[in-house]
Amino acid sequence: MTTAPVIAPPIRPAQAGDVATIAALLTDAVATDPVAQWLVPDPVERQHVYHGLLAMEIDHAVEWGHVDVTLDMTAVAVWQHHPPAGAAPLSDYHLSTFTGRALPRFQQLHTLLRPYRSGAPHHWLAWLHVRPQARRKGLGRALLAHHHHQRADQLGYPIDTVTTTGMVRDFLTGQSYHAGTPLRLNGGPQLWPLRRAGRPVPLTTMAG
Repeated sequence: MTTAPVIAPPIRPAQAGDVATIAALLTDAVATDPVAQWLVPDPVERQHVYHGLLAMEIDHAVEWGHVDVTLDMTAVAVWQHHPPAGAAPLSDYHLSTFTGRALPRFQQLHTLLRPYRSGAPHHWLAWLHVRPQARRKGLGRALLAHHHHQRADQLGYPIDTVTTTGMVRDFLTGQSYHAGTPLRLNGGPQLWPLRRAGRPVPLTTMAG
């Protein structure tokens, strides 16, 4: 008995008009995220803070990075480019606009991660999310493979990311990411930095 091949779902680049929908999708996703809960303990405040932050971050990524979605908007991957060609990076000023009294904890998180952010060109996987009812259909793998093969591998760039749960860490290690030493926030949960090594840039054939 043969197994039917898995058909990759249609994927498209997000547009400016998709930012609000994607921000709402990811805001729902962080409701139970352990690091988000530590950053903003109050659930109502957390939703407000993250909705503003995510709208800003996704809008920036749509213009200066890549944001990929499935056609039905049940899955999304947000990619940042480093260095961002022609774009100013998001700063503490942008953070303070939305985080309010939670700013010190966000700054602590950024300080913890800074040594793991390479100064060399790379892509950063900022968000990967699939709606719970759409999981176990290969959507997350398809979004990763799309960016790996269509973009990062064409440039030979590595990909860095940090995950906040062991489940996502294990999923990414199955997609050719290597997990580094766990990090821990002061009085908070663990995080896992991961890297996918850069691939050799494909050779092009010049017609004579």
